[in-house]
Amino acid sequence: MPDSMAEYLQADMECEGLLECIHGLKQLDKLVFRTLVESAEPLTVDEVADRVERERSTAYRAIQRLLQTGFVQKEQVNYDQGGYYHVYRPTDPDEVADDMQRMLNDWYAKMGTLIQEFRDKYDEEVPHAEAASSK
Repeated sequence: MPDSMAEYLQADMECEGLLECIHGLKQLDKLVFRTLVESAEPLTVDEVADRVERERSTAYRAIQRLLQTGFVQKEQVNYDQGGYYHVYRPTDPDEVADDMQRMLNDWYAKMGTLIQEFRDKYDEEVPHAEAASSK
């Protein structure tokens, strides 16, 4: 993963790179997300673990990260005789894209503010340095 914005801009990136770049998701998270997207129906944690060939607890942690970022939805399925289990499905891509666009807009606004603060701070200090060197 690139360490700087300049490296991100120079790197070849696919759309899945947004999962890593914006949300800090890992390779396994992306694999789990792709597995859920490619499934015709929602999957349990055990089914996801089998498909990605990982332990249940590892798959569960990846699903939790995807839930926290809004990429995955959790649904409860009730047994007729009582009890329930959860299944997971991907969130609508338009909702995810809209959320990422909002995050990007917020980041852009924050960076603009920081750049202006940088400009204001160092524009004030430069004349002092030039005056001191001319003495």
